[in-house]
Amino acid sequence: MDGVLSQEEITALLQNGSDATGADAGTAASGGVQVSAEECDTIGEIANISMGTAATTLFSLVNHKVDISTPVVSMATWEDIVSQYERPCVFIRIAYTVGLDGSNLLVLKEQDVKVITDLMMGGDGTNTEGDLGELHLSAISEAMNQMMGSAATSLSSMLDKTIDISPPEANLIDLTDSLDEKEIDEFLAGDFIKISFKMEIGDLVDSTIMQLYPISFAKEMCESVKSNMSKDAAETSASSAPAPAAAPQPQPAAQQPMMGQPMMGQPMMQQPMMGQPMMQQPMMGQPMMQQPVNVQQAQFQSFSGDFNPAIFQKENIDLIMDVPLEVTVELGRTTKSIQEILDFAPGTIIELDKIAGEPIDILVNGKYVAKGEVVVIEESFGVRITEIIK
Repeated sequence: MDGVLSQEEITALLQNGSDATGADAGTAASGGVQVSAEECDTIGEIANISMGTAATTLFSLVNHKVDISTPVVSMATWEDIVSQYERPCVFIRIAYTVGLDGSNLLVLKEQDVKVITDLMMGGDGTNTEGDLGELHLSAISEAMNQMMGSAATSLSSMLDKTIDISPPEANLIDLTDSLDEKEIDEFLAGDFIKISFKMEIGDLVDSTIMQLYPISFAKEMCESVKSNMSKDAAETSASSAPAPAAAPQPQPAAQQPMMGQPMMGQPMMQQPMMGQPMMQQPMMGQPMMQQPVNVQQAQFQSFSGDFNPAIFQKENIDLIMDVPLEVTVELGRTTKSIQEILDFAPGTIIELDKIAGEPIDILVNGKYVAKGEVVVIEESFGVRITEIIK
């Protein structure tokens, strides 16, 4: 093991055990806030869903397969982080501005940050030489902004309320004994909740990342989840409740028996013998007799031989006289390969398929309609039509 407790060990510690300092494992050092095993499981489930969404976002940024394992939840102190995590490392602070009140910290190893930022900048993930600079911190902050933004969206669906975050702040921290952990975040001075994930990015990264929650912030999320589940259960119970019985409908008056049906107390009429025709009785809802339908052949007036369509032509074409048409004058055409087009530069001469002095083509809405010659009207070019194409 790498110093990370299993979920079973965490549950046992939270219920019965004590930590190395003598304080109860499920109690924070300040305020005596108890964290139950049920809340521990809820925090793990929230982190699992959030980081699953964040992994999908990271995949789109680095274009490599990203796997983030099931989280392991435990109580921790600053001394635990200093002794278990390599130094230096990058602390990324994510503050919630809408929906939740608090912040959490994401801790990544320096080498992992170098690989992720190199992939984001179009590299292959191997350009990790040199110190971690402002460019790396800016890039990882943007990655975490998108990752935790998508995680906040998943959290919004889970808690049934809007969740939003502020832009993450990334800092390179050297975990030394002289560092005041309060400078990073106030909650690091006492006990807090540590969530460990195993992260793999292709064959470039096989490492562990941590997410640190204040106990009060974690309990707020658990209460929101519990409240939302109670609300859903109440709505489900209401929707599944039986509908009130409908009022009894008045019975219709007794109908007179139809012809061919026996009256109460009268013997049923015998069925006709085989081979004898049965008198057909009308069915209920069908007409007793169909009314005859008068059908006549359609009559059309024939056109006279002196019909002149020109009478209507002028009237109809007047309706579209103001429709604009695009007129194009085409000097000539040619065909070039992609390589030749890429070689174009100012001064390049392109030879067309028209001979000097040959009439140019005139097109209306892309259709070839006439030929003409180029003229100059004051300071503008023009075209004189010389032939209409039929």
